[in-house]
Amino acid sequence: MPEPRTPVSRPSTSRPSTPGPTTPGPGPAGAARPTGLARPADPSRSPDLSRRAFAVGLGGLGLAALAAPLLGPLSAVRAVASPAASGVASPAADRWRRRALDGYAALQRHLYLPGTGLYSEGLDPAPGENPYSFVWPLREATAATVDVDRLPGSGGRFTGDVADRFAGLERYWDTGRGAYASYPPAPLGGGGDPFFDDNAVIGLELVRRYRMSGDRELLRRAQRVFEFLPRAWDTDPDVEHPGGMHWVEADWNPYRGAANVTSLASELAAHLYEETGEARYLDWGRRTYEWVRAALHRGYGRYANGILLDGSVEETLWSYNSGSMVGAAALLHRATGERRYLDLATADAAGAVDHWVRGDRLYDQPVVFNAILFANLLLFESISAAHGADVLDGMGRYAERVWAENRDPATGLFRFQSGGGGAPAPDARPQTLHQAGAIQLFALLAWRRQDYGDAA
Repeated sequence: MPEPRTPVSRPSTSRPSTPGPTTPGPGPAGAARPTGLARPADPSRSPDLSRRAFAVGLGGLGLAALAAPLLGPLSAVRAVASPAASGVASPAADRWRRRALDGYAALQRHLYLPGTGLYSEGLDPAPGENPYSFVWPLREATAATVDVDRLPGSGGRFTGDVADRFAGLERYWDTGRGAYASYPPAPLGGGGDPFFDDNAVIGLELVRRYRMSGDRELLRRAQRVFEFLPRAWDTDPDVEHPGGMHWVEADWNPYRGAANVTSLASELAAHLYEETGEARYLDWGRRTYEWVRAALHRGYGRYANGILLDGSVEETLWSYNSGSMVGAAALLHRATGERRYLDLATADAAGAVDHWVRGDRLYDQPVVFNAILFANLLLFESISAAHGADVLDGMGRYAERVWAENRDPATGLFRFQSGGGGAPAPDARPQTLHQAGAIQLFALLAWRRQDYGDAA
């Protein structure tokens, strides 16, 4: 993701000059997203994740900053995260349901812009600041709304809100470039360079909702988004590990191959192959997955953030890159039945749990990155119960800490460092991106096990 940036003061346009965390964004949260691809930053400060794009997970969170202890052994809190594993709501699941609804109510009360279908980037925008969020925070608010709508007992109460979110996303569609722009085009704004990772995650949300609703217009839009993604593929044959996907369609793009774009594109391609049977999607799903494994694999469940145009590797590890590779392998297995992908997903899920959960590295990661990690681990759980207890335990412990340490009881909003993780910073205002990530975590903890196949 891009280096930390402050929010832009005018409604326009293109994103940061390097992918990585920025004001809130992770693809970070805040004004800019954290792109894991940025040069390693001072470990004492967390990148601003709000970037305008979902960013490549790059960025400035030094690995040393990821060592904050969580809350004790997994076994000690097994009861915390026992959400409806059997399909029957438990007291713990009901508690998470209430917390998800509390967080969603706060999101709508303080950050939603009635009459527009859009959100502000963060609480109390400064004079001259962009009136609307970048597209990545809206996508995460959409995912949060979908997750809340799927809560046991919701009874379709939020179905209208879900439709409103998807209508809002269409306000970012740039017909001329055939992609979702990072900021709304005219008449709402000046548009912005389209980020490939933003478009991939929007495509994933479209196909996920299609699976839940059967609305074929959403599938059509997901296919439309996918037409943009192959433009990211690097075609230089004379480099080590040819291929990989660029981060943004702009002449300032710094990445030849970004882990987040490439693995998220694999997930979307696998979904589309599963839904349509078109061989080209399977080809892209395999190609992108295999590239990330070959070029960026750093041990099971761990992937470097990306390769820069000069050939250097941005080695930062981000939790969402672990999650998207688990999800891509799980979806490729689900779509093809091939055992190899199940074996790889199983090994990566075990490695991710070991590194991020048992290694107590979650709290300083951006909350929205962790939401993506756990959504994909639950997706994997829908096809294999190999690591379920540890996943739910770790997810519950982490979510408990976020609720206890990061929530402002006066507003119901969550505060983090500017990069979207860690202990609340006094000068960091709540962000739509971060709030949406917290809601996703709480809602997924309340989901029934039979719904996990639609978690990512």
